[in-house]
Amino acid sequence: MRSRTFRAVLFDLDGTLIDSAPDLGAAADQMRTERGMLSLPLAQYRPMAGAGARGMLGVAFNISPESPDFAALREEFFVKYETRMLTHTVVFDGVAQLLEALRLRGLLWGLVTNKSKRFTEPLTRHMPLFDTAGAIVSGDTTPFAKPHPEPLFEAARRLGVDPALCVYVGDDERDMVAGRAAGMATVAANYGYIGADADVTRWEADAVIEAPIDLLKLLEQA
Repeated sequence: MRSRTFRAVLFDLDGTLIDSAPDLGAAADQMRTERGMLSLPLAQYRPMAGAGARGMLGVAFNISPESPDFAALREEFFVKYETRMLTHTVVFDGVAQLLEALRLRGLLWGLVTNKSKRFTEPLTRHMPLFDTAGAIVSGDTTPFAKPHPEPLFEAARRLGVDPALCVYVGDDERDMVAGRAAGMATVAANYGYIGADADVTRWEADAVIEAPIDLLKLLEQA
């Protein structure tokens, strides 16, 4: 990463801080089995978990948002996910230690996700990990969602930090696009929900990490 003194680190949520694939996949798979279809293994859902309803319904029913049936299926999926979104969702190994290390270094941290407040607010409220977050920005907090930079600008405003002094960490190419547009340093989380056809090296991230704790080494070098 370019040498500069960073003051804050912003993170994507699903696939970066938490592993929510088991609950996302289970919600979509329940829709399949209730229709008499065979259950699919989590391994098929996991790579698409970062795409939310679009990804889960695409795996479960081979359907795209352009389909006339998509809206109804999406709301059904939302209802099922809402009832179970904390059942098997866990924090990735090393994330708690990473956030504590950031605190000890005097760095602020926040969350910028495309997940809507309908899910982000109860999830973060019930997971102690987020008690120290200085900003939580959902996909519908601003009029825009990533890859637009406005959600990142909003998080920086809430933290009171110049965007140029922030790092954004995510596991999707749109995270890198949004981060660059906001003038932030970008870090690709290669341990997240990276699709089989994705090539992280083509995302033009400033750095790539293979585990959450690897971010500390990058910050030491910056």
